[in-house]
Amino acid sequence: MSSYAGEASGTERRFAWRGVEPGGARRRGTLVAPSAVAARALLRREQIVVLDLVERGAASRPKASAREVTAFTRQLASLLRAGLALAPALEVIGQSPTESGLPRIALRLARRIATGTSFAEALAEHRAQFDALYCALVAVGEASGSLAAVLERLASDRERTAAQRAKVRTALTYPVAVLVLALAIAAALLGWVVPTFAQVFDSFGATLPAPTRVVIALSDIVLRYSAPALVALGTALFAVTAAVRRLPGARATFDRLSLALPVVGSVLVTLAAARWSRALGTLLCAGMPLADALQAFSHATGNQVFDAANAEIATRLRRGERLAGAMRALGCFPAALVQPVAVAEESGALDTVLLDVAALAERELDEKVGMLASVCEPLIVIVLGALVGGLVVALYLPIIELGNVV
Repeated sequence: MSSYAGEASGTERRFAWRGVEPGGARRRGTLVAPSAVAARALLRREQIVVLDLVERGAASRPKASAREVTAFTRQLASLLRAGLALAPALEVIGQSPTESGLPRIALRLARRIATGTSFAEALAEHRAQFDALYCALVAVGEASGSLAAVLERLASDRERTAAQRAKVRTALTYPVAVLVLALAIAAALLGWVVPTFAQVFDSFGATLPAPTRVVIALSDIVLRYSAPALVALGTALFAVTAAVRRLPGARATFDRLSLALPVVGSVLVTLAAARWSRALGTLLCAGMPLADALQAFSHATGNQVFDAANAEIATRLRRGERLAGAMRALGCFPAALVQPVAVAEESGALDTVLLDVAALAERELDEKVGMLASVCEPLIVIVLGALVGGLVVALYLPIIELGNVV
C-alpha cells in the first residue's frame, strides 16, 4: 500500500511541480494529491526526481464520464481476478500523476477503504459517477465475496447500455440533422437567390405563375421575420432545454411526450423496458430481495415515466400486490414484458426471465432502430429533393413560359 493510502480523506490539493526524468529530461506539470508527501510519492512512482513542488490551493471535485467509469469498472474487475486486494487494485488505477478525474476518485476510494469503510459506502460518496444501482450491486458483491464477478457484469451491462444509447441517438439524430440542413438550404435560397429572380421577373411585366408567387411571398417573409424568428426559436430551445435539465416536472412531461411520439415513441419504450428488466434481473440474480431491488435503482431507465412507475410498483408491492399486476395497472410497460413476468412469478424464476426478456427487448430494439434508419434515408432524400426541386421549378416556371410565348 502506498504511503498516502492511510491518510484521512480530507480536501485534496493541487500542486505544480518541476522535475527530472531518469534520462535527464526536465519536465513540469500539475497533479492533485491529499498532501505534499503523497504528491512526491506519486512522482517517485514515475521515476521523476522532484526539483520543486508548490501548492496551488484546493482541488476541484473530481469528475469522470460514463465511459471512463465503465473502463474503470472493467479494469478493477480484471485486477481483482488477477488476485490483487481491493485497495491495492484501486491504487494501481490511481497511480498516474494527473488531474484526470478517475485516478483521483480511485485514490479517494482506496483511502476510504483503508480507514475501514466498505467499498459500496465509499462509492456512494461519488453519486455523480456511481448511481444507486451500481452501489447496490457492489454491496451485494462484497457481502457474497463475488465482487469481481459483479464488477464484470456491471461493466458488460454499462457497455451494452452505452451501445444501445449510441444506436438510438444515431437513428434519431441523422434524420433531424438532414432535415435541418434541408431547411437551411431552403432558407438560403429564399433569402438570397429568390430576391434576385424577383427583380428579373418584375421587368417582365407579366402575371407570374401561382407557384412562383408563393415562393416570392415566402422569400419576403424570410427576409422580414427570419432574424426575430431565429432569436425567438433559440430562446425557446434554451428555455426548454434548461427546464428539462433542471426541473423534474418538465423532464417528466418531456419524457411522457417522447413516449407518445409515432415510431420514435415505440423505440424509446422498448429501450426503457430493456433497461428496467436488465437492472431488476441483475439485482435479483445477485441475491437481492424484490422489494429492495426495486428501491435500489431509481434512475436506471433514463426515463422519468418509467422511473416514477418503478417507485409506484415498489409502493404497490408493499401493499401486497403482485409485480405483474402492478406493472399492468401502470400501463407504461409493454405486454411483451408483463406477460412473461406474470408466468415467472408463478414459477419462481423471475430473475432469469427478466434477463431473457431484456435480451429479447434489446434485439427488438436493434431491429426497430435498423428499420427506422432504413425508412428515414429514402424519406429524407424525397423530402430534400421535393423541397429544393420545388423551389427551383417555381423559379424557372416564368422563364419557361416566356420561352414558350416567344
